[in-house]
Amino acid sequence: MPQSRRAKTAAALLVAEYWFRKEERKRKKRKIWIREWIERRNELGAFKSTELEDLLFIVGPKIQKQDTVLRGSISASERLMVTLRFLATGDSYNSLMYLFRIPACTISIVVPEVCKAIFDTLKESLLKIPDRKEEQLKIAEGFDSKWDFPNCIGALDGKHVVMQAPPNSGSLYFNYKGSLSIVLLALIDSNYKFTYIDVGCGGRISDGGVFNNCSLKEGIVAKALDIPDRSPLKGRQLPMPYVIVADDAFALSDYLMKPYPFKNLPM
Repeated sequence: MPQSRRAKTAAALLVAEYWFRKEERKRKKRKIWIREWIERRNELGAFKSTELEDLLFIVGPKIQKQDTVLRGSISASERLMVTLRFLATGDSYNSLMYLFRIPACTISIVVPEVCKAIFDTLKESLLKIPDRKEEQLKIAEGFDSKWDFPNCIGALDGKHVVMQAPPNSGSLYFNYKGSLSIVLLALIDSNYKFTYIDVGCGGRISDGGVFNNCSLKEGIVAKALDIPDRSPLKGRQLPMPYVIVADDAFALSDYLMKPYPFKNLPM
């Protein structure tokens, strides 16, 4: 073998050995094979078979359809999965059509039916506003311990849900943001759990206007919610009312607290 060829071969071997050792140094032994947050998938994952089975057991009889001579019906589990996928991701019906192999026109019927079945079945147990004094006090304890806000029985706000307005609706759904929407008014506790909702009012109505015409205010004014009596704050003696906190869109009252407007304040 010529001298120059030997030199080239030796150089190539040295380069190859160098890169091989460099890659070996990069390779490290794994400390763990499954990360902790992945390992807890069965415990805390979004898809838990037991929860899905429980929901299917509750709403299944309401959404199951009968088979016909011509073809079998879409099963209750498929109907529920399509609806949950739609609610979780907001995918279009056309996208879900290819994923579940169900026509978009059929999905447009399935989703509202399943949503209504879920609402009718679970509204009494999951969408019940706390109307007893003990329940209100428990919510107030949560706000005090978690958010350092005493005598608070809920946080209130509205959300404009953009939509396609129905025909001949005029400016009923036209909101201040320049889009068409309906208003979702919600009251939550210290853990972001919904304790009251009002949805469907036209977007041209402000959050304060929606609250003034909803059943929540009606129940507060009529004293049907059994709000706890005034009690002093920690280290104080003057009794203070239990209130709902909201933003500047709502009117200040003895049962609703909002921030200072920061306008025309003395120096």
